[in-house]
Amino acid sequence: MSEISERVARVLDDPENWPSDPKEAVALQRRLAGRVREEPLDVDSVRLVAGLDVSYAKDNTALSAAAVVMDIRTMEVVESAAISSEPSFPYISGLFGFRESPPVLEALGRLEVTPDVYLCDGFGLAHPRRFGVACHLGVLLDLPVVGSAKSVLYGKHSVPGNERGSWTPMVAGRSEVVSDSSALAERGGEVLGRVLRTRAGVRPVYVSVGHRVDLEGSAELVLRMSPRYRVPEPVRYADRLCGEHRKAVLAEKEAREGGPAGDR
Repeated sequence: MSEISERVARVLDDPENWPSDPKEAVALQRRLAGRVREEPLDVDSVRLVAGLDVSYAKDNTALSAAAVVMDIRTMEVVESAAISSEPSFPYISGLFGFRESPPVLEALGRLEVTPDVYLCDGFGLAHPRRFGVACHLGVLLDLPVVGSAKSVLYGKHSVPGNERGSWTPMVAGRSEVVSDSSALAERGGEVLGRVLRTRAGVRPVYVSVGHRVDLEGSAELVLRMSPRYRVPEPVRYADRLCGEHRKAVLAEKEAREGGPAGDR
């Protein structure tokens, strides 16, 4: 059993990690948020990066989760794993960690290699309670996790320049575009993340610390892992694998049941 598989097993087997009541989940978020640690991330020392993603069926009754490990030097896939399951927690904004962490952990538990850093399609500190899914996974596993989201949940921010690598800070406050978030940060606003342009003229991504990384290193890692597309390659591959796996599971189910619903 790999190191990551052992960590995953311990986390999933502890019922205290998985309350079913939303109020209890919020309370647990507040407690666990105090355990988030920021540490310098030396991107040059990183070799293996795991991209994590979850996608849902159209009716939200089923999901697929995937973990794709890539070599940062060659941008080649080293290993991947995907699973399908049903959501075990309601769809509630701000509590996705309780809905999406279990299937992501199950996919991670199938890996034989242990990545150096985990890149999560979601928020870290850029969250009303400073505990998005990237923090959730990082604290439970006590491993380096970076949040890289495609939209904003929380944080005042400005639009970065159009060139690749441009960025502006995300500052604590309800999600809104402001004229100068850098000025807010300079006046003491709590910086929760960065709006980062990974491709010239294309919408930015929203980077935040999950656990055991720093914002500077997180943004550098996301940019380095996004040489051609807006979304970092490990997450992009994980998203694609989720879709492929979900279609395969659906096709297998339809074959067992005698064809698609429209043919019966």
